[in-house]
Amino acid sequence: MSSPGLNCKVKMVVVSMARNWVPVISSVFTSAAFDEDKRQLYLRFGSGKVYRYFGFPADQYDELLAAESKGGYFAESIRGRFLYEEVHQAHGSAG
Repeated sequence: MSSPGLNCKVKMVVVSMARNWVPVISSVFTSAAFDEDKRQLYLRFGSGKVYRYFGFPADQYDELLAAESKGGYFAESIRGRFLYEEVHQAHGSAG
């Protein structure tokens, strides 16, 4: 039985990256951040790309940070389960 497919299209979005990033030990990503008010998870992957996941529960963020294998947790509990988009950092000039 296949799992219900989410239309998880990647869309490029430019947002301010001023977040409380938490460094993580993982071969998959380097840091994570969570916006509790908006229920959005941010993950910075080893490639440098940042993705935002929508409708993410706070308790799952705690589970991710506590997981022995962050990549394993991501594969089992995040990938394909939440709508997401790639986020690009806004760059300003130092006028």
